[in-house]
Amino acid sequence: MTEDEIREMQRRLEALRSEHRDLDEVIARLAEKGAYDQLLMRRLKKRKLSLKDQITALESELVPDIIA
Repeated sequence: MTEDEIREMQRRLEALRSEHRDLDEVIARLAEKGAYDQLLMRRLKKRKLSLKDQITALESELVPDIIA
């Protein structure tokens, strides 16, 4: 993997983490209100989970395999 590819993956990782944090805040605010759209909440949580999966995948690509 080249340095440019690594930097691009790191930038993408930070963008995903930022979006994940933002969604977390939105979900928390909606939950505080009490009355919220169940479908919207489900979609937001599904998107958040998808982001977490993408973050995990990128992190595993960036961390070199350790041979035991």
